[in-house]
Amino acid sequence: MNHDKAYSRKNKVLLIYTGGTIGMGRNPMTGALEPLNFEHLIENLPEFAYLQTDIDTYQFTPPIDSSDMSLRRWAQLVRIITDNYNKYDGFVILHGTDTMAYTASALSFMLENLTKPVILTGSQLPIGQLRTDGKENLVTSIELASIKDEEGHAMVPEVCIYFNGRLLRGNRCTKQNADGFDAFNSFNYPHLCDAGVEFSFNKHYILKRDFTKPMIPHFAMDPNVVVFSLFPGIQQNIVRHVLEAPELRGIVLRSFGSGNAPQKPWLQQLLKEATRRGVTVVNISQCVAGSVKMGRYEASYQLKEAGIVTGYDSTVESAVAKLMFLQGHYTDCNVIRTLMNRNLCGEITK
Repeated sequence: MNHDKAYSRKNKVLLIYTGGTIGMGRNPMTGALEPLNFEHLIENLPEFAYLQTDIDTYQFTPPIDSSDMSLRRWAQLVRIITDNYNKYDGFVILHGTDTMAYTASALSFMLENLTKPVILTGSQLPIGQLRTDGKENLVTSIELASIKDEEGHAMVPEVCIYFNGRLLRGNRCTKQNADGFDAFNSFNYPHLCDAGVEFSFNKHYILKRDFTKPMIPHFAMDPNVVVFSLFPGIQQNIVRHVLEAPELRGIVLRSFGSGNAPQKPWLQQLLKEATRRGVTVVNISQCVAGSVKMGRYEASYQLKEAGIVTGYDSTVESAVAKLMFLQGHYTDCNVIRTLMNRNLCGEITK
């Protein structure tokens, strides 16, 4: 397929470099990978000259390791995108892989009614290395961020992660591999596009946006959330210390299978007391694929009775980001619980 005929190309993309392996170089003294100047990244990409879109760049100074990603940095990214929203047709964020799925999830909620592509990408090997995956990831991300459909609208108007030939919905992604080039996958949602010799878009699965509405940025996030995984032998006193923390407002409960928990009276009681105090407890599965079906077994029915809400097929990253987002905007736990059960931007399948 000739893409120039099939789509009218977008002509300007903003490339935001936060840090990550893609822009690293090896320190000759220590052998450790360290952030390089952003210009070095561009020098290693003669392919830029062949792209049919203009590219401007914005660099975090200094670049950060994605392990140090924070709520303040998320707000900074939202501000950069908001301030430049009308100047560009799409945005590509270079980001370390470790917390990329968290950032993608957070941005999907913070950028309400997003009508332009925001694509996060990076690499498993620095871009200056011979076998790097960074060049293909970056070049293809820029292309995808610049493509329009026949009506002149963005082909993929949502927050995505592009890695190793796959364009994935950002709030459905999980990092699945620390070493391989196939770092990410969306186990509970189909790929938005597969990039082979040609782009194969799965249009049915791409978010439908109202292009007449403005994008509404949000900045408030409340981090008083904990991820709490169940396991055989879990101890009452340790759980009590976690659940009775006075600052706690939200719990992502990683249960067994389709939403099951040990049938221990003390666990049910502690969870019930937390929900009565106004803590929102969201039940998601420890499995990478599948959905929570509370009440399917006796072991999950008791959780439902304790006031716990289902997270359906949400990822951990998405559930955490969604709780932080809702807690940043609402004080009423009943509103938060209702909205946790609502599909806001493609993050759950009900």
